[in-house]
Amino acid sequence: MSEVQLIELTVNGQRYDLAVEPRRTLVDVLRHDLRLTGTHVGCEHGICGACTILVDGAPARACLMFAAQVEGADIRTVESLANSDGSMGDLQQCFSENHGLQCGFCTPGFLMLAEGFLREELEPTREEIREVVASNICRCTGYQTIVDAVEDCAGRRRAALQQALDQQAAT
Repeated sequence: MSEVQLIELTVNGQRYDLAVEPRRTLVDVLRHDLRLTGTHVGCEHGICGACTILVDGAPARACLMFAAQVEGADIRTVESLANSDGSMGDLQQCFSENHGLQCGFCTPGFLMLAEGFLREELEPTREEIREVVASNICRCTGYQTIVDAVEDCAGRRRAALQQALDQQAAT
Protein backbone atom coordinates (compact mmCIF):
# COMPACT_ATOMS: atom_id res chain seq x y z
CA MET A 1 0.00 0.00 0.00
CA SER A 2 1.37 3.41 -0.91
CA GLU A 3 1.59 6.31 1.50
CA VAL A 4 -0.94 9.14 1.07
CA GLN A 5 -0.54 12.73 2.14
CA LEU A 6 -3.36 15.24 2.63
CA ILE A 7 -2.60 18.59 0.99
CA GLU A 8 -4.43 21.81 0.31
CA LEU A 9 -3.79 23.50 -3.03
CA THR A 10 -5.05 26.84 -4.30
CA VAL A 11 -5.29 26.70 -8.07
CA ASN A 12 -6.73 29.54 -10.14
CA GLY A 13 -8.20 31.01 -6.97
CA GLN A 14 -10.02 27.84 -5.94
CA ARG A 15 -9.05 25.77 -2.90
CA TYR A 16 -8.73 22.00 -3.22
CA ASP A 17 -8.21 19.40 -0.49
CA LEU A 18 -6.47 16.37 -1.96
CA ALA A 19 -5.07 13.05 -0.84
CA VAL A 20 -1.99 12.37 -2.96
CA GLU A 21 1.09 10.21 -2.87
CA PRO A 22 4.04 12.36 -1.71
CA ARG A 23 5.98 11.75 -4.93
CA ARG A 24 3.08 12.73 -7.21
CA THR A 25 4.10 15.53 -9.59
CA LEU A 26 2.14 18.75 -9.72
CA VAL A 27 1.48 18.36 -13.44
CA ASP A 28 -0.15 14.96 -12.83
CA VAL A 29 -2.31 16.32 -10.00
CA LEU A 30 -3.39 19.30 -12.13
CA ARG A 31 -4.25 17.18 -15.15
CA HIS A 32 -5.62 14.00 -13.59
CA ASP A 33 -7.02 14.99 -10.21
CA LEU A 34 -8.20 18.53 -10.94
CA ARG A 35 -8.92 17.96 -14.66
CA LEU A 36 -7.06 21.14 -15.64
CA THR A 37 -5.71 19.71 -18.88
CA GLY A 38 -4.45 23.00 -20.30
CA THR A 39 -1.08 22.33 -18.66
CA HIS A 40 0.64 20.00 -21.11
CA VAL A 41 3.16 17.27 -20.43
CA GLY A 42 6.05 17.27 -22.87
CA CYS A 43 9.50 16.07 -21.95
CA GLU A 44 8.86 15.44 -18.22
CA HIS A 45 12.42 16.66 -17.57
CA GLY A 46 11.83 20.42 -17.32
CA ILE A 47 13.44 21.14 -20.68
CA CYS A 48 10.54 21.94 -23.04
CA GLY A 49 8.42 24.26 -20.88
CA ALA A 50 5.05 22.86 -22.03
CA CYS A 51 4.07 22.41 -18.37
CA THR A 52 4.90 25.98 -17.31
CA ILE A 53 2.53 27.39 -14.69
CA LEU A 54 2.78 30.28 -12.23
CA VAL A 55 3.60 29.60 -8.59
CA ASP A 56 3.19 32.74 -6.50
CA GLY A 57 3.41 34.72 -9.74
CA ALA A 58 6.66 33.18 -11.00
CA PRO A 59 6.91 30.74 -13.92
CA ALA A 60 7.68 27.18 -12.83
CA ARG A 61 7.82 23.76 -14.47
CA ALA A 62 4.99 21.64 -13.06
CA CYS A 63 6.68 18.41 -14.14
CA LEU A 64 9.62 19.09 -11.82
CA MET A 65 7.57 19.79 -8.70
CA PHE A 66 5.80 17.52 -6.31
CA ALA A 67 2.26 18.65 -5.55
CA ALA A 68 3.10 18.65 -1.83
CA GLN A 69 5.85 21.22 -2.46
CA VAL A 70 3.38 23.93 -3.44
CA GLU A 71 0.95 23.56 -0.59
CA GLY A 72 -0.01 27.07 0.49
CA ALA A 73 1.22 28.66 -2.75
CA ASP A 74 -0.92 30.52 -5.28
CA ILE A 75 -0.91 28.35 -8.41
CA ARG A 76 -2.17 29.59 -11.76
CA THR A 77 -2.65 27.51 -14.89
CA VAL A 78 -3.47 28.56 -18.43
CA GLU A 79 -7.16 28.21 -17.62
CA SER A 80 -6.83 31.31 -15.41
CA LEU A 81 -6.03 33.55 -18.38
CA ALA A 82 -9.55 33.49 -19.84
CA ASN A 83 -11.98 36.29 -19.04
CA SER A 84 -14.78 35.58 -16.57
CA ASP A 85 -17.21 35.09 -19.46
CA GLY A 86 -14.98 32.40 -20.96
CA SER A 87 -13.64 34.55 -23.78
CA MET A 88 -9.92 34.79 -24.41
CA GLY A 89 -7.90 37.06 -22.16
CA ASP A 90 -5.70 39.78 -23.62
CA LEU A 91 -2.57 37.64 -23.83
CA GLN A 92 -4.44 34.77 -25.47
CA GLN A 93 -5.99 37.24 -27.93
CA CYS A 94 -2.56 38.62 -28.81
CA PHE A 95 -1.20 35.11 -29.42
CA SER A 96 -4.16 34.41 -31.71
CA GLU A 97 -3.95 37.69 -33.64
CA ASN A 98 -0.18 37.50 -34.06
CA HIS A 99 -0.19 33.80 -35.02
CA GLY A 100 1.88 32.96 -31.94
CA LEU A 101 0.73 29.37 -32.10
CA GLN A 102 0.57 26.68 -34.70
CA CYS A 103 0.05 23.15 -33.44
CA GLY A 104 -0.73 24.63 -30.01
CA PHE A 105 1.01 22.02 -27.89
CA CYS A 106 3.58 24.42 -26.44
CA THR A 107 1.19 27.40 -26.32
CA PRO A 108 -0.06 27.02 -22.71
CA GLY A 109 3.52 26.99 -21.46
CA PHE A 110 4.42 30.06 -23.50
CA LEU A 111 1.29 31.86 -22.32
CA MET A 112 2.10 31.25 -18.66
CA LEU A 113 5.77 32.14 -19.17
CA ALA A 114 4.73 35.40 -20.87
CA GLU A 115 2.11 36.16 -18.21
CA GLY A 116 4.68 35.84 -15.43
CA PHE A 117 7.17 37.94 -17.38
CA LEU A 118 4.67 40.70 -18.22
CA ARG A 119 3.61 40.94 -14.58
CA GLU A 120 7.21 41.88 -13.78
CA GLU A 121 8.14 43.88 -16.89
CA LEU A 122 5.60 46.27 -18.39
CA GLU A 123 7.98 47.73 -20.98
CA PRO A 124 10.09 44.85 -22.26
CA THR A 125 12.40 45.19 -25.23
CA ARG A 126 12.20 42.68 -28.07
CA GLU A 127 15.57 41.33 -26.95
CA GLU A 128 14.29 40.77 -23.40
CA ILE A 129 11.22 38.99 -24.78
CA ARG A 130 13.40 36.81 -27.02
CA GLU A 131 15.59 35.87 -24.05
CA VAL A 132 12.57 34.90 -21.95
CA VAL A 133 10.77 32.84 -24.60
CA ALA A 134 13.99 31.02 -25.47
CA SER A 135 13.56 29.01 -22.27
CA ASN A 136 10.62 27.12 -23.79
CA ILE A 137 10.69 24.94 -26.90
CA CYS A 138 8.48 25.42 -29.94
CA ARG A 139 9.06 23.39 -33.07
CA CYS A 140 6.47 25.13 -35.25
CA THR A 141 6.52 28.93 -35.01
CA GLY A 142 10.17 29.89 -35.21
CA TYR A 143 9.51 32.08 -32.13
CA GLN A 144 9.15 35.36 -34.06
CA THR A 145 5.35 35.36 -33.87
CA ILE A 146 5.52 34.52 -30.15
CA VAL A 147 7.80 37.51 -29.60
CA ASP A 148 5.37 39.64 -31.63
CA ALA A 149 2.44 38.46 -29.49
CA VAL A 150 4.16 39.20 -26.18
CA GLU A 151 5.29 42.61 -27.43
CA ASP A 152 1.76 43.40 -28.65
CA CYS A 153 0.24 42.42 -25.29
CA ALA A 154 2.78 44.52 -23.39
CA GLY A 155 1.85 47.51 -25.55
CA ARG A 156 -1.86 46.97 -25.03
CA ARG A 157 -1.44 46.64 -21.29
CA ARG A 158 0.63 49.84 -21.16
CA ALA A 159 -2.03 51.67 -23.18
CA ALA A 160 -4.83 50.38 -20.91
CA LEU A 161 -2.89 51.42 -17.82
CA GLN A 162 -2.25 54.88 -19.29
CA GLN A 163 -5.92 55.25 -20.18
CA ALA A 164 -6.95 54.31 -16.63
CA LEU A 165 -4.45 56.79 -15.20
CA ASP A 166 -5.71 59.52 -17.53
CA GLN A 167 -9.32 58.84 -16.54
CA GLN A 168 -8.39 58.88 -12.87
CA ALA A 169 -6.59 62.21 -13.28
CA ALA A 170 -9.60 63.69 -15.09
CA THR A 171 -11.93 62.95 -12.18
